[in-house]
Amino acid sequence: MTQRCVLHHFPLDPASRLARLALGEKRVVFEEQVVRYWEPECGLDRLNPSGQPPVLVVEETGQPTLVLSEAAAVLGWIEDNFAAPALISSDARERAETRRLKQWFERKFDYEVNALLLHEKMEKRLLGLGPPDMAAMRAGREALRRHFGYLETLLGERDWLAGRRMSIADLAAASHISILDYFDEAPWKAFPAVKTWYMKLKSRPCFRPLLADRQPGMAPAQHYDDLDF
Repeated sequence: MTQRCVLHHFPLDPASRLARLALGEKRVVFEEQVVRYWEPECGLDRLNPSGQPPVLVVEETGQPTLVLSEAAAVLGWIEDNFAAPALISSDARERAETRRLKQWFERKFDYEVNALLLHEKMEKRLLGLGPPDMAAMRAGREALRRHFGYLETLLGERDWLAGRRMSIADLAAASHISILDYFDEAPWKAFPAVKTWYMKLKSRPCFRPLLADRQPGMAPAQHYDDLDF
């Protein structure tokens, strides 16, 4: 059966990056369609009523076109259709921890860090909303250090965030942190265990397309695509 997958995404969107990492880790062949989802004329709302990326469109011979809107649906489809390599452990405790940490990044980290740092450094520029608010930047950086401190504690006890094996929790964390690293906001020197963990992820084949991402008018940090930073 012939299958064609097209991922509609924005390169510096954490949810889009998570979908790309998961597809890459599972070695799913897919095409990419970059969307500027904040522009009304981008047309993403014709695929996803919320207008948010990512959206994966799957076409299979003899089957209706499948439209998977946003990361949870994309990840569920990937797990249902591609068993290996596993992104969720067979161990019940690790599975629970994986789900907890994935939710941590999708809600708590996104609200406390991205809503400040990425809004000020990226979204304001994309939307033409003026210069960054330095008070918001300071608050975002303080929150980021708290989160890195928590990850440092976890990684002092575990090989990967949720336990003995790499999981979707690691990919979820990396999808957020990699964008902050693009903007040179990750405090690597103060958190060596987090840096070592990120270097392991950064060296995986699924990460290579992310390291090639460039947003016009927003150059990445000099070390962004350096595997031995």
